[in-house]
Amino acid sequence: MPTTSPGTTAGPLETEVLVVGAGPTGLMAGLVLHRRGVDSLVIDGKSGPTRESRALVVQARSMEIYDQLGLAQQVLAGANPAQRIQLGPDAAPGVDFGPLQEGWTRFPGAQVFEQSLNEELLSRTLAEEGAPVRWGHRFTALETPADVAGPVEVQVEGPDGPLRIRARWVIGADGAGSPVRHALGLPFEGVTDEATFCVADLRGVTGSPANSLTARFGQRRFAITFPMGPDGHVRVVWLHGEREPAQEEALAGMREDLAIAYDRVDWFSAYRVHHRVASHFRRGPTLLAGDAAHVHSPVGGQGMNTGLQDGHHLAHLLADISAGRLADSALDRFERERRPVALTLISATDRAFGLIARPGRGTGLLRRRARDVLGALVPRLLATELGPHVAGLLGQYRIRYHAVPKGEPLPRWARERAVGLRLPPTDENAEMLREMSWQLHTYGADAVRPAAVADWIDGPFAFSPDPRRRLRTDRLYLVRPDGYVAASWPVHAGAVATADVREALAAYAVRG
Repeated sequence: MPTTSPGTTAGPLETEVLVVGAGPTGLMAGLVLHRRGVDSLVIDGKSGPTRESRALVVQARSMEIYDQLGLAQQVLAGANPAQRIQLGPDAAPGVDFGPLQEGWTRFPGAQVFEQSLNEELLSRTLAEEGAPVRWGHRFTALETPADVAGPVEVQVEGPDGPLRIRARWVIGADGAGSPVRHALGLPFEGVTDEATFCVADLRGVTGSPANSLTARFGQRRFAITFPMGPDGHVRVVWLHGEREPAQEEALAGMREDLAIAYDRVDWFSAYRVHHRVASHFRRGPTLLAGDAAHVHSPVGGQGMNTGLQDGHHLAHLLADISAGRLADSALDRFERERRPVALTLISATDRAFGLIARPGRGTGLLRRRARDVLGALVPRLLATELGPHVAGLLGQYRIRYHAVPKGEPLPRWARERAVGLRLPPTDENAEMLREMSWQLHTYGADAVRPAAVADWIDGPFAFSPDPRRRLRTDRLYLVRPDGYVAASWPVHAGAVATADVREALAAYAVRG
């Protein structure tokens, strides 16, 4: 646990990692750091977890992360599953994306498990394990050291007055308005959508399937509904127009144009949608993650998941550096791997949804025509080899990281297609992937442990051949604690080339 410097009660609180912000991103980072034995502290100016539902969907890759933490069953117990995207109410055509993910992840489909429930689960787990969030502690200022290896001192306003916290690293997971990002002076590049976005939690909705995300097409508007539970509990997300409406005006337009009937409203919000990415995710020992680093439309159900994965990725990196397993330079990998994910999400998902959701009669006509075409065409396309790939992108387990900086020649150990992807699940490897350690795996090969491998890397573990042939039977795989394949070495007569092993370990800044 963080400690106060000796000698005076006015001295700063000391910790290895300070996480500013207890949303899903910051809580995920805090829990992974705690599980990996890193002295860390999560603070937030709020009095407790978010009460509004806000973000909704937990995708397959995030479920895999929850599984690594031993929390997946708790999410499943409280979630409403969605296996389908339906193009209209009732019996309209749609796309069954859950079955397309089977065999590629242990958690096919999406889980509607709202942000407040994610925050409650993660913060409760931290408290139960002796690392509670310090609620009511608001970040006010940051002193960035000239020496990037030096500690960072943060000024905080707590319930008992001002407080100083000194940390080796600071994670700014403090939302789109991020005071940490502002303190670093980092630009938040992008645009603000010209239309107003509306969100409503409704009860007693009729004609909305219980296990499907549903797209609705009106004369002027486009909406997506998310099943939240029994008794017609539904979240509706739609673009209203160019000016911000009052609640009754927005709901009246939705009822009239989208024919959504309901009994009562639990929650409503209207706001502008931002599509922005920070110019950098790191400045010295201070890093940005989640909405502090990137914001985008919630329509695609990707934002919270991207933040959860930011926190998971960054916490593992910091834990390895803190333990002396990786050099400090390994931290450069966080921005190099995660910033392209944010940029791709904005260009591919937000722009596409922004176009289809634009209000107005002209785009409304095009959407209704496109609905019929898509209803016939998309299921046929997804029945091909394209289907599992698209479903993997939606579930976020097809995200690829580049083993070496873009533009550099690809070394032999990085040329196999599995490198840079998260390790595919098989019938045998689930338990090992929960270990949060660097590991060596084989899938049908007989390989001895390379002498050049650091003694803290576990394995090799021998598994049966992958029935889907995603992993080769003549390779030794290096797997990171976050479950991603770091390297693949050809096995010849049970051995791998020492030079290839050393080259790969050097690329990841592994210390022996």
